[in-house]
Amino acid sequence: MGNNLLPPGDGGDGVTPVDLKSALEERYLAYALSTIMHRALPDVRDGLKPVHRRIIHAMSEMGIRPNSAFKKCARIVGDVIGKFHPHGDQSVYDALVRLAQDFSQRYPVVDGQGNFGNIDGDSAAAYRYTEARMTEVAALLLEGIDQDAVDFRPTYNEEDDEPVVLPGAFPNLLANGASGIAVGMATSIPPHNAHELCDAALYLIKNPGAPVEELMFDPARPERGGIEGPDFPTGGIIVDRRESMIETYRTGRGGFRVRSKWETEDLGRGGYQIVVTEIPFQVQKSRLIEKIAELLIARRLPLLEDVRDESAEDVRIVLVPKNRTVDATLLMESLFKLTELESRIPLNMNVLSQGKVPKVMGLHEVLTEWLEHRKDVLVRRSSFRLAAIDRRLEILGGLLIAYLNLDEVIRIIREEDEPKPALINAFTLTDNQAEAILNMRLRNLRKLEEFEIRKEHEALSKEKAEIEALLASTEQQWQTVAAEIGEVKKKYAKATELGRRRTQFSDAPEADLEAIQQAMIEKEPITVVVSEKGWIRALKGHIADTSSLTFKEGDGLKVAFAAQTTDKILLVTTGGKVFTLGGDKLPGGRGHGEPIRIMVDMDNDQDVLTAFVHDPERKRLIVSTSGNGFVVAETDMIANTRKGKQVMNVAMPDETRLVAPVVGDHVAIIGENRKMLVFPIVQIPEMARGKGVRLQRYNDGGVSDIKCFAMADGLSWTDSAGRSFTRSRDELLEWIGDRAAAGRPLPKGFPRTGKFTA
Repeated sequence: MGNNLLPPGDGGDGVTPVDLKSALEERYLAYALSTIMHRALPDVRDGLKPVHRRIIHAMSEMGIRPNSAFKKCARIVGDVIGKFHPHGDQSVYDALVRLAQDFSQRYPVVDGQGNFGNIDGDSAAAYRYTEARMTEVAALLLEGIDQDAVDFRPTYNEEDDEPVVLPGAFPNLLANGASGIAVGMATSIPPHNAHELCDAALYLIKNPGAPVEELMFDPARPERGGIEGPDFPTGGIIVDRRESMIETYRTGRGGFRVRSKWETEDLGRGGYQIVVTEIPFQVQKSRLIEKIAELLIARRLPLLEDVRDESAEDVRIVLVPKNRTVDATLLMESLFKLTELESRIPLNMNVLSQGKVPKVMGLHEVLTEWLEHRKDVLVRRSSFRLAAIDRRLEILGGLLIAYLNLDEVIRIIREEDEPKPALINAFTLTDNQAEAILNMRLRNLRKLEEFEIRKEHEALSKEKAEIEALLASTEQQWQTVAAEIGEVKKKYAKATELGRRRTQFSDAPEADLEAIQQAMIEKEPITVVVSEKGWIRALKGHIADTSSLTFKEGDGLKVAFAAQTTDKILLVTTGGKVFTLGGDKLPGGRGHGEPIRIMVDMDNDQDVLTAFVHDPERKRLIVSTSGNGFVVAETDMIANTRKGKQVMNVAMPDETRLVAPVVGDHVAIIGENRKMLVFPIVQIPEMARGKGVRLQRYNDGGVSDIKCFAMADGLSWTDSAGRSFTRSRDELLEWIGDRAAAGRPLPKGFPRTGKFTA
């Protein structure tokens, strides 16, 4: 037989059983850690994720500096994925593009040439067309990388080395922000102003234990500087109180409300239009305008006539109001509520502390770790420089010996077979010194060279003493770090075009929420119809004659009234509960409408008692079957949820029976026993909720009807023939009494129904 395909050994199947649970746990944990450490979270020290760090390092290795020529992005991406980052080319290019976008990065790290996308959300051109180089920010992040400022580690294939972290002379984490989603945790840091970050860092060097309040800008002490809040590349206006922002920075969690910047343009003759010039960070302008247009078509923005995009280099969105009487602030408030013209930017400072431990840090911790890193970089660079000086001083010492004994040195080199050991023995030189003498060029034997060497030796000795003093003094180290930060502050000062603050602060105008709500609904007349069995609908227009309305078999009209789509409709049930429905949310007039029970959480043993349009100025008298009642303001009857609001406390068999508008100064109440009592309305208490007080006393039965009226106008009622009757005060004397009396039998001619309207 040919090749033996059987496995070697005892003929077993070579399968090792593994517990599935532990295997999955182990593999998922490895994946989670990999995502957290090497993909999604930035390092607190340089503010970079591995992919961004590798892009900057690759550009540095390729010699693409801020003052060098642009190189094709295809070359950069190729180097990154070939040497450092074994992932997809598109993901690396997307990261590179983002570093170059001036609307994504507050301080771009890459200087791009070509189409790198735009604020409308259009993507960049392919990497074979675009070119890039570093910006000064990237150069600052790399400053000192070739001076042993940071540790290096082998790359994925161990052919090269890559930095674990960059020296980070620029406060990149907070200046450019970061966002990412790992496993079980996420990060979201908005961009900030570099000038303000440097101010806060300098203050922290002087006052290491300073609380967040002192790192933030204080209007009472403007000379001290500090962080005012986020500073987005796209501008906008932050409408948050200073106290809430301080709390956000203290905990490292929170968010900021950012609004678009807008102004009105006068068109003459009282007309105007609104122009939006800045939109919130990371909002796509084209999508924003589409959303406004969709709302306009859906008639959700009745105050707005049209929206136009007139943007060129700058953002210019034109909003045309319905007419010149529209309040611009009200229109904008309704847009802020419905669109991304107002956006909430989250802050979740979940970063890698020391490049190892993911944790949520406050502002104080983030700045402290960056400063500690800067001090560490300074010490390492100084130690590197000190070692280089020592090596150079050693060689200079050897060269000086050679100059002082030039003839003997030349003789040894000419005559000795092995000149190096001979030189070492003759002048007690080190190996390095002897090597330097042997490598010296003949042109260096001129007279001036000795003077130059002595001068260099002196300068290096002085520098060595300074570095040794620096390494011995923590205070001096902090002074040097402060001086370096001062230079960054000067370079990116608010007086410069790149450094100027773009995002402003403002208090949100105290707009009337009710008015804004109204502004988002198109005002149209409707007729609300409620049936006996609890079905509701809204017919267009005001219909006076309700006799033509049709209902399901066995059902009929309970109540119908005129309203507007902007009105709130209050529904009162027999269980004393009140529900609120928006006039614009009611089912249309086609068919029989919808059961109220599916729109609100109404108990099965309760029915709709009545419905009416909410009037915030009005009060209602609410009465139970047993004759208890109280006055309640309609504003206290509003319910904000499907569950409704319990206004009258009743227990079966007692139910809520009547709801009457409060007018005038007296109340007339009729019992089912056909007795009437008239008493002053002031005897009834006003409450937001309760059982109420006894209005009329009955031996048996309950209340039949109630009416509020002005005594000066008299008490009126209508009989079954439609005739009206009015009784004056004198004619009502025998029925006037105090609340909770039994009353007297109804006057002659009163309808048999015992109701004021037959």
